[in-house]
Amino acid sequence: MMTEKKELELYFHIPFCIRKCYYCDFLSAPGDDETKRQYMKALLAETAGSASRYGEYRITSMFIGGGTPSAVPTECMEELLAAVGSHYHLAENAEITMEVNPGTVRPEELLRLRKAGVNRLSIGLQSAHDEELAAIGRIHTWEQFEESFAAAREAGFDNINVDLMSALPGQTLSRYTDSLRKVLSLSRPPEHISAYSLIVEEGTPFFEKYESGELDIPDEDTDRLMYQETKDILAREGYRRYEISNYAKEGYECRHNCGYWKRKNYIGFGIGAASLLENVRFRNSSQLNDYLKDPFGCREEIQTLSMQEQMEEFFFLGLRMTEGIDCGEFEKLFGRRPEEVYGDVIRKNIRDGLLEYRGREAQIVGRAPRVDIQAGQTVRRLCEDNMQRDDAGRAAGEITDGGKDSGELMYADRSGSEENGKAVRERNNSDRNVADSAVYLALTDKGLDVSNYVMAQFLA
Repeated sequence: MMTEKKELELYFHIPFCIRKCYYCDFLSAPGDDETKRQYMKALLAETAGSASRYGEYRITSMFIGGGTPSAVPTECMEELLAAVGSHYHLAENAEITMEVNPGTVRPEELLRLRKAGVNRLSIGLQSAHDEELAAIGRIHTWEQFEESFAAAREAGFDNINVDLMSALPGQTLSRYTDSLRKVLSLSRPPEHISAYSLIVEEGTPFFEKYESGELDIPDEDTDRLMYQETKDILAREGYRRYEISNYAKEGYECRHNCGYWKRKNYIGFGIGAASLLENVRFRNSSQLNDYLKDPFGCREEIQTLSMQEQMEEFFFLGLRMTEGIDCGEFEKLFGRRPEEVYGDVIRKNIRDGLLEYRGREAQIVGRAPRVDIQAGQTVRRLCEDNMQRDDAGRAAGEITDGGKDSGELMYADRSGSEENGKAVRERNNSDRNVADSAVYLALTDKGLDVSNYVMAQFLA
């Protein structure tokens, strides 16, 4: 009898963009045509040459992120997709996502990408107002976004994510909600929306302006109102919040990014790309010249995770999901109940109204308000070190890309994730036996608002 292959996700980092945005600290930069050609050649070599290592796996999702993948020639994407199809066991229903920016892809190129196998697009809009786009260094307009979105629909894409940012320089609450409503008023609105607030990162032009007092960004109260309005407006429009910063129509959650939160095996290709394989984390060098010389010899930061580290990741990644942590799965993996390891932390946060048990078998679900900046930064860095980006490219939160949907888990954690009303069960503030596999521990609505604070408590 044939053994069923294990699941594996693939991430491909395309580090090129047309122009670096003022807030961006991703591993990306403009590149000339020759550099792009050399890089894609090396990426193809790494992809095809590594396939024999993963023969026991079937590929359930692919994510092509950046940077701006649509900034490289479409034929390069076609060659990459063909290489995966030829050298890997690609699942028939694999989710294949590619990030594109408005104004960087033509209708005929979208048709070619769809034919080549891309079945999900993540479009980086950020704002529906041209002056806000210019203020953050974006190269496109709202009109160009509308054209790109319509062209994607015409090309046959029926699974599209749109990235939106809040707390931008000079942005008011009404201007932000107007952007959100404009996206929702599109003919056939997107199936998925990643909504996250601006994080001023060190080493960016915005950081320099912030340090000198020249960056006029909304205050924390306005930022929180934007966050609350996002939850309320999208809920009314039928979008379910399934992760701190991500909202989807039923059945359109980003499977690739959910794999990050659930610690599924994934391999990253390209410079700076991170991987997790059988509890070993590693990444490629972020030095372009090293990668071009030897795409197979630039692996670094290899870390075999201890049992303690695995349990910590299970918590601080799993709590990003509004469904919470499967207590039965925790016991199955680690041979101990969550309470045996984190009893004091769990009880404290349940008393504070930040965590709750849900369901017959209980999962641990939490809510985390943006309270402790240091804790948030710690969790964010750990997330970024441990994976690529999420649909807004942010694995950690604005607390993340993957702005982009998911290369380095980039943006930040959007502090807080909304409680899924349908999944919520009667709260139990006492200790429970969670040996049953249907019990979840999850962040409450209040806990989602301070998720960084809660997650940091599970780190040694």
